[in-house]
Amino acid sequence: MKLRMSDKSLFALLLRSPWWISIVLALVIALLVRALLPEPFSAVGALGGFPFFVIGIIAAWRQRHAPDPARMNQVLERLGAMSWREFSTGLEQVYASQGYAVTHLHTGAADLKLEKSGQVILVGAKRWKAVALGVEVVRDLVAARESANASSCISISLHPVTNKARCLAEENAVKLISEMELALLMTPVAER
Repeated sequence: MKLRMSDKSLFALLLRSPWWISIVLALVIALLVRALLPEPFSAVGALGGFPFFVIGIIAAWRQRHAPDPARMNQVLERLGAMSWREFSTGLEQVYASQGYAVTHLHTGAADLKLEKSGQVILVGAKRWKAVALGVEVVRDLVAARESANASSCISISLHPVTNKARCLAEENAVKLISEMELALLMTPVAER
């Protein structure tokens, strides 16, 4: 059983917020406890802010390594301006640099076949400029994976993925790469 924090919990929200918000919360709790509790209990009560301090440190560490959102948006704009040929060549270069043997597929839902260590991965990116990636793209890619006896598949989109497509992808173990994750993947290509 895999334990997972709810995306709507206070700590999950604080992890996505700027790091200093959690630190300020920890300090406010410590000051309130010091003002409201008797002296012998104030030190112990101030520990109530410690989880917020830890969340602030974790958020600061993650945000330190996070890419600059403005830069990622520029990469997404460059990717959107590319032709299909430029984009597919860029994908091929990125996956080849990761050690995959890349084959272009000219029919079906998959555009690339990646091979590495005996595993075959199909990549579908035909609808990469579509306003939103829908269920039919994921369904077609799953069918292509089964007919090609591939171990997994990846669907790539420049724009958001619909909730139904995301659910179908989770049910069928399809990796979705869109928006910021795509920008991170394709940064070497877009910055040439």
